[in-house]
Amino acid sequence: MSTAVLRRERNEGPAPTGRRARRALTAALLVGGGLLGVAASPSPSPSGSGEGPTEAGTAFRTATPLQLGQEATADASTGDYLYWVLPLDSGRRATVRASVTLPAATGRHSASTWQLDVYDGLRRRQPCMYGTQTAAAAKDASTVDLSCTLRPVRSGADQWANDPLPGAYYVRLTVTDLAQEDLGQPVRARLRAEAEDVGGAYAADNALAVPLVPGAGTASGVAPADGWSGTWWSDRWLWTAAGGLLAALAGIGGYRLTRGAGRPGRVPPTA
Repeated sequence: MSTAVLRRERNEGPAPTGRRARRALTAALLVGGGLLGVAASPSPSPSGSGEGPTEAGTAFRTATPLQLGQEATADASTGDYLYWVLPLDSGRRATVRASVTLPAATGRHSASTWQLDVYDGLRRRQPCMYGTQTAAAAKDASTVDLSCTLRPVRSGADQWANDPLPGAYYVRLTVTDLAQEDLGQPVRARLRAEAEDVGGAYAADNALAVPLVPGAGTASGVAPADGWSGTWWSDRWLWTAAGGLLAALAGIGGYRLTRGAGRPGRVPPTA
């Protein structure tokens, strides 16, 4: 075999293997990217109709049930505590927005401060990730707006943790700072709660046996419109499958890249 032929074999031999390996890696990235895209895409959160209740409760036990996506209204007096209760399932991050229409400025004596609080099924006050939980209204203001975005609801948590868990969530709206002369004046409150699905990023390996819904009061029958999830499935399984597939294909591609073209033709076989 001539030197030119040996040189051509050495130059051309590894090329098909490298191309095949690159094609395999490209296919792995496309398949893995597709799975990760499916896992990362948020699914729409089921919600109720836009028509909601027209009154609010005055305590935890008498809180008015409300579904996600509904707008609740209530006519009340300044100084009243207004309560609603809504269901939140695991993997949801809820945002509650409230708007209060204040009395005419000519009949008010001072500014006022309003507050929006959210409690879970154990009546533990839940902190807001962001939003205007407390807002001050000037003496001549006509409305005041508040909002609270909760942490994502987890399917399970340690006993010592204060993580939000699936179940009933109470929303309380009230005025916290007001002149004594302004108590009892009529106000109108509007409240709406919505939730987005955050997927398996906040899923836990454990899960509650039942949602945290009180056994008595108006919250005893609160449940999502499509029922509680109560399942082990989450899109974390898609992330795991995509990672395993990418690792397997990367290993195959790496092997094909590093194994070489085999024994050169000029080297005689050993005895």
